Amino acid sequence: MMTAISTFSGNPTLALAADLIARPSITPEDGACLELLAARLAPLGFRLERFDCGMVRNLWARRGDASPIVCFAGHVDVVPSGPESAWRSPPFTPEIRDGHLYGRGAADMKASLAAFITAIEAFVASHPDHAGSIAVLLTSDEEGAAVDGTAKVVEALRERGERLDYCIVGEPTSGARFGDTIKNGRRGSLSADLKVRGQQGHVAYPQRARNPIHALAPALAELIATVWDEGDEFFPPTSCQVSNIHAGTGANNVIPGECEVLFNFRFAPVSSADNLKARSEAIFRRHGLDYEIDWQLSGKPFRTGHGSLLAALAAAIHAATGIEPELSTDGGTSDGRFIADICDEVAEFGPINATIHKIDECVAVESLAALADVYRRVLNRLLAGEHQYEH
Repeated sequence: MMTAISTFSGNPTLALAADLIARPSITPEDGACLELLAARLAPLGFRLERFDCGMVRNLWARRGDASPIVCFAGHVDVVPSGPESAWRSPPFTPEIRDGHLYGRGAADMKASLAAFITAIEAFVASHPDHAGSIAVLLTSDEEGAAVDGTAKVVEALRERGERLDYCIVGEPTSGARFGDTIKNGRRGSLSADLKVRGQQGHVAYPQRARNPIHALAPALAELIATVWDEGDEFFPPTSCQVSNIHAGTGANNVIPGECEVLFNFRFAPVSSADNLKARSEAIFRRHGLDYEIDWQLSGKPFRTGHGSLLAALAAAIHAATGIEPELSTDGGTSDGRFIADICDEVAEFGPINATIHKIDECVAVESLAALADVYRRVLNRLLAGEHQYEH
């Protein structure tokens, strides 16, 4: 059953989420989403700064000058929709069906962005003279290269000596039920582009050529079979996954002259990027490969221990939903990896993630007001001293 969005005009978080979905913002475009959100923050007394870089749009907004600083961080960019004909409704036309809001970015992460704003509006209305500061960090470069987005804003803040006390990243963390999971850390990500050189020749005369695929195969088998670490009580063991192998001319009678392999480590803090590089290259040398390799470290592992932020989030989620959330460090990377460089307590919390990046991405309508309520309760606890469960 389809319901008109106007029917839910009494749900400001739904209305704003729908407005954001209607603005196509395929990475690194922001679709004028930042202007919309900035226009909501400015009347609340936020100082707005833009840190645009190339095609990427970044917004830093802050209300107040004192500590502690509570920051909400997220991204307005979304992944491409895929074939629009496969969607039941156009991906950038928000639609409500069967109690869910549909559209690209609904769960990842325009629902969270809308909840940030409405939570802040409600909190400031109740506590205009709150302690500390509220900040909002938004980018259009999370789903893409993630080079000119949050990383650039964090670099600028670090250079002028600004640190954050607490940061909530609005990634969709919930699994089976809204509120069941808080991400309090992420594994590191180390990628490699390995090129193994051989000598091209005719397959009928292998003695006159050198097949890089054959040279690589045993080394690759050892790389995959290696136990890099056992993980720890918070993180699973480090994993290595091969994502691409390219070689050959397209002809079946030519030995290729080069083989290229892309692989990635998702690593726990018990391993370091330098150690993984050294151990990998030792394998390649042991197998006598003629190679070159380009390493890219896209994120270091981080973890937030039990403290004020996790306590505030858990209390807020329980008060809003009745659920006791679990802590998790699984999944891919997020912009939390950059923010952790200037903030000791970083956590991620958002809606159910079952449909992110999929056709017919959606978020439950009933979770939108609840999500804003969670964020508001966190502000109440951290900046207004309300440390008891609210009822």
